[in-house]
Amino acid sequence: PGGAAMLGHGQEEEDFQRFLRRVDDIANLVQGLNSPDPAVKEKTIAEAEKRIHDQESSKEEESRTTVNRTVINTRASDVANAEAVNADGFLAILEKDAKERAKRRKRNEHLANALKEEGNDAFRKGDYVVAIQRYTEGLEKLKDKQELYTNRAQAYLKMHEYAKAIGDCEWALKCNERCIKAYFLMRKAQLALKHYSESRQCYEKILQIDPQKERLFKDCMTEVNLEEKRMEDEERAMKEAQSGRLAALSIEELLQKLARPDQNILYYTGGIRLLTGAMKDCTGQTLFRTNNGFSILKDNEVVRRGFCAERKNTAEVDLCVSLLFLWQAVCTGNEENQRLLLTCPDVNAQLPKLLSSGVLGIQKETLALISLYSENENGRRLLVRHQDLTKWLQILMTFVNNTDARASSAMNILSDLTEEERFKTQCRVMFSAGALPLFTQLLTSAKLVNQAALARCIGIMGNLCADVVIRRQMADCRECWQACLKLVDERFDVSTPEYRECLFAVLGLMMNLLLESNVIIQNFAVDISGKCMSLLRDKDGRIVTRAIGVLSRILPASSSAVEEVVKGGVVKKMIRFLKAGGQVTSNYAIKTLSICTRSNGQAREDLVKSDKGFSVLLKLLDSENEMIVGNAAFCLGQCLVVPGAAMSLLDSNVVMILLKHAGGDATRTSVQENAAIALGKLCVAEPRHIFQLRELNGLAILNSSMKYVQSS
Repeated sequence: PGGAAMLGHGQEEEDFQRFLRRVDDIANLVQGLNSPDPAVKEKTIAEAEKRIHDQESSKEEESRTTVNRTVINTRASDVANAEAVNADGFLAILEKDAKERAKRRKRNEHLANALKEEGNDAFRKGDYVVAIQRYTEGLEKLKDKQELYTNRAQAYLKMHEYAKAIGDCEWALKCNERCIKAYFLMRKAQLALKHYSESRQCYEKILQIDPQKERLFKDCMTEVNLEEKRMEDEERAMKEAQSGRLAALSIEELLQKLARPDQNILYYTGGIRLLTGAMKDCTGQTLFRTNNGFSILKDNEVVRRGFCAERKNTAEVDLCVSLLFLWQAVCTGNEENQRLLLTCPDVNAQLPKLLSSGVLGIQKETLALISLYSENENGRRLLVRHQDLTKWLQILMTFVNNTDARASSAMNILSDLTEEERFKTQCRVMFSAGALPLFTQLLTSAKLVNQAALARCIGIMGNLCADVVIRRQMADCRECWQACLKLVDERFDVSTPEYRECLFAVLGLMMNLLLESNVIIQNFAVDISGKCMSLLRDKDGRIVTRAIGVLSRILPASSSAVEEVVKGGVVKKMIRFLKAGGQVTSNYAIKTLSICTRSNGQAREDLVKSDKGFSVLLKLLDSENEMIVGNAAFCLGQCLVVPGAAMSLLDSNVVMILLKHAGGDATRTSVQENAAIALGKLCVAEPRHIFQLRELNGLAILNSSMKYVQSS
């Protein structure tokens, strides 16, 4: 009995402890369900549903356990049953509540989405207060909806409530720790609060989540660095002004005098020149900015009218040139000032007009001002972002007609701008109607314009051909091709070094245009190839190389062109250039030979005669350049149909070389294919090569090459 009593007492204690644990667990569940943290709440719901499932699956087993315990201690089991019933009842209620909660969540999600759309509509209209209200109402329906937090953060940013924006971004990250938008908005708020280190950390998080955002990361880090520098400069300038430094006071005083209304235009011109002279350093530039120096156009009608006048008199020209000098002094090396200047509407509108003014002084200083932007990446992006550059290509190209330094400055700016993809995109808009006709005219007038500038202009147009849309428009322009050929023809009339640079550049342009294929190119093929053949005698190796390059790209467009160049001795000439070596020249020359030998029997015979024992081709087959090897193997295969060609190779190691390439691992599959085809043709044309093939255990490669032989 004593033993039974002890057992009963121990069992009762165990049941009681188990009950307490379950009560604690249930209390934790209830607390979790009431948590304001969406992540905690969601985790608690999942735990509750798991417990309900476990309770249902073990209910029968627990019932049996209760019956068995009744034999030992009826009182203890009654208590345990009552406790189990209470716990089971609560879990049943919890199960019912979970189902109701799922329905309620679905309904709330629908309402939250509707409120989000209302908020988005208000945001688009600029009504940020209403937008915030709608997003807040949406969050009352669904507290773990990430989009509502980030959208409300964006609205808070517009209202300059940066702390609230950061708070919403933090909640969004609790909902989704990989939310890039939350980090992006948070960095804006941190930057506005001058928390530079925290702002950089947000960018670093974005890059960790998505390494593809490296360009965005770089741009954003630049923005933070510039903002931090701006604040440091302004704090330093303020201290100097407060210390009574003469230079600082002078800038403030001059700006105050320039703010006086209704003075004579000469008064303002003189004041602007004095102010320009006071710009000695970064502090002076900063004081100009912090004392509203950029408002001089907006706030002073006399200055604004003189600057914006369509046809300027002498006084207005002097004023305009003085302003351009001032802005150069203010913006040199100061990216914040560069940004502010381009946000001035009058400056933005007048820059292209000043470039087109025809007034030497105005054009010269406008080009100098724009050069401050174009010579660095951030400056170019400011230009692309704030300026409509659709006409700039045409405007800057007109300076090729000038014989002074303006032409060089304009080409420098154009060359810099072509590095920006968005500039190329903007050039498309007016290209065929504006820039292309002007360019064609400049090519046609090559003997009369600034040839050094024209050479650069042609090179710039060649770079623009990297844009498929622009390249296609140029390649489809008959007048452009005619102008290019005219420039090539006139080389005999003009022998200046500058003109030869134009010739070199136009050949490069033609090579780029020949990446396209159209009827116009086919019609010009004979003429183009004929001009290139005449250039092969030129003393300038660069021009010869490009002439061969043009040949290699124009000949596939016309069998008539191939026939003409073969008659003109192109094969012998190409062999001569291949013997001389030179990686680029060899690449173009062997490609030209492969095109000719593919379709022209005379070319194949000429090659066999010109390259005794195929010594040149065999040397090319040892090249490290896969394109050269592939074309050399192709040429060899084509020429093996010439009687006696295969026999002339009996004492060579051609079989070993071709086997090496046919069974090699070249990146270009054309290397293996062309080598295998040549190997097959070699053995067909001269069976004695099969003996060497057997010695090298190469029959398997030969068999695999037969499919190429059949299809060739």
